[in-house]
Amino acid sequence: MSGHEAVLQVIGALEDSGIPYILVGSYSTNVYGIPRLTEDADFVLELGEASIMDLARRLAPSIRIDPQMSFETVTMTRRYIAEAVGTAFKIEFFLLGSDSHGQERFRRRQMVRTLGREVWLPTPEDVIVTKLRWALLANRSKDRDDARDVILVQADRIDWDYVHRWCEEHGTRALLDEIRASIPPI
Repeated sequence: MSGHEAVLQVIGALEDSGIPYILVGSYSTNVYGIPRLTEDADFVLELGEASIMDLARRLAPSIRIDPQMSFETVTMTRRYIAEAVGTAFKIEFFLLGSDSHGQERFRRRQMVRTLGREVWLPTPEDVIVTKLRWALLANRSKDRDDARDVILVQADRIDWDYVHRWCEEHGTRALLDEIRASIPPI
């Protein structure tokens, strides 16, 4: 099973279960920015009354979810980690938390055609805001690069007032300005 096949299987299981989701991380960056290879997929789930174990049963045997929930220290959210059996491909399921931007990002999600089907993704603005936050908190250069690539590709379609508001709140405005200044004019 390829990573894309695993992602499609997860999306199908989530939709069959009626679990609201957004596909985030490098998959959403690849849609809005410059595609890069990835060995994982990240989803944000609003489980509600659903059970992660019900989802695990739908995905078995080709995708195995570790039943032990962990805590992600950068986002301060709970998550489950899954693997596409027989591959190195990982899938992380982050549970929608109470963070104000996380809630807003989930509310603003949009259906986008990718991977040969309609998929719930965050907006390009929310990808930028999240990637900048990760770049600052986790000190990961790939998140900085991803934010730059989305800004470069989306250019004048970005709602800068929205991005500036969240960057001010998260303390990432200087990083945003630095990245924008590094992009040569077209």
